[in-house]
Amino acid sequence: MQTEADSRKPLSAETLVYVGTLGGEAKGIYYYRLQTDKLEVSQNITLVPLGLAAETPNPNFIELDLKHRRLFAATRVDTFNGKPGGAVSSFSIDPATGKLTLLGQSASMGIGPCWVSIDDAGRFAFVAHYNSGGVAVIPVAPDGKPGPATDFVQHSGKSVNPDRQTGPHAHCAVLDPANRFLFVCDLGLDKVMAYHFDGERGKLTPADPPFTATKPGAGPRHIAFLPNGRFAYLLNEIDSTVTSMAYDGAGKLTPIETVSSLPGYYDGPNTAAEIAVHPSGKWIYASNRGNNTVILFSVDADTGKLTYIEEQGTGGKTPRHFGIQPSAKHMVIANQDSGTLLACRIDSGNGRLKPSGVFAQCPMPTCAKFLPPVGEKG
Repeated sequence: MQTEADSRKPLSAETLVYVGTLGGEAKGIYYYRLQTDKLEVSQNITLVPLGLAAETPNPNFIELDLKHRRLFAATRVDTFNGKPGGAVSSFSIDPATGKLTLLGQSASMGIGPCWVSIDDAGRFAFVAHYNSGGVAVIPVAPDGKPGPATDFVQHSGKSVNPDRQTGPHAHCAVLDPANRFLFVCDLGLDKVMAYHFDGERGKLTPADPPFTATKPGAGPRHIAFLPNGRFAYLLNEIDSTVTSMAYDGAGKLTPIETVSSLPGYYDGPNTAAEIAVHPSGKWIYASNRGNNTVILFSVDADTGKLTYIEEQGTGGKTPRHFGIQPSAKHMVIANQDSGTLLACRIDSGNGRLKPSGVFAQCPMPTCAKFLPPVGEKG
C-alpha cells in the first residue's frame, strides 16, 4: 500500500512502467509504479496503477528516450491530417507526476504503424508499417517534436503464405549496437532488410547485401542484438521459431541455426510475438501467443547458439510484448487479450523468471516499457 510519504515522493524517484494499448476500451497510454520489497528472494512485486498517462488513440507500440525523458508512440490510426496513414507522437514526462504531455505529432508515412524506435542520440525515430509495408525515418527536434520524414522506403513483393504474405508487412526497425545499420523485419516478404543509416541527414541506403532471407513462410517479426554486436536473434512469427545470426558489424547477417520458440510438448496453434536480450547478453527471452508462455534460452558466447532452459506461463492470453527493466531486475508481460500485466523478478544468476502472481489490469495492453528513476540505471 502506498504510504503518505510515498505519495509526497516525486515519481521521478520511482521506477515506472508505461503501457501502450490498441483498440477495445483502451483510451491511451497507461502507467504504473513498480513496487517491490527489500528482499530479493521474496515474490512481493506489485504494479501500482497510476491511471491514464495520456489519452491518445491506439498507441500500439511505445519507446522511451531515457536520456531526454521522453516517450514516443506509434499511433495506429486510419487517417492523420486528412490523409490515409498513421502518426508518430512524442510526449514529455512530468517529473513529479509521471503524466505525459503531447509535444507534437508527425505523419508516419504509411498505414498501420506498429513499431517505433529511436537512435542513440535521440535525433531520429524509425517507424515500421505492418499494413503498407514500409519504413520511415522521422527527425526529432531538440525540443522533442517530431518533424516531416527525412526518408521513407516502401517494400514490395510477397512470399508463400496465402493468408499472411500477399504483400509486404514491415514489423520492426532496429539499429545495430553501433547505431550504423538499420534492420527491418518484413513478415510478408520473409526478409530482414538492411540499410546503412546516415545519422547526420537521416537517410537510409541499402546495405550490401540488402537483405537476409528466411525460410519461406517463417514470417520474421522482431530482431534483437547482443550488446557486443556479434550476434542477433530473429523471431519468426508464423512458424514460431528463433534464428541465431552472426553479425559482421557492417550490415551483414549470417544465419547460424533455427530453433523452435515453443516448449517441446506443445503442438497447438501459436504465433510468436516478442524477443529480447537480457542486458548481460547471457539469455534470450521470446513470447508465444497461443501457448501463452515466455521462453528462456541461454546464449553460447562463442557460437551464438541457443539452448532451451524453460518456459514460464504468462497467466493470461496473448502475451504480445514484454519489457525488461534496464537494470535487468524485473520483466513486465503484457497479456493483450486478457487485459492484464504480469510483473516478474529476473534471477540474476540464471535468468529465470519468478512471477509475482499478482496481476495489474490494463485494457488491451500491447507494449510495456520501464522508466527508471532519474539518475539511476533502474
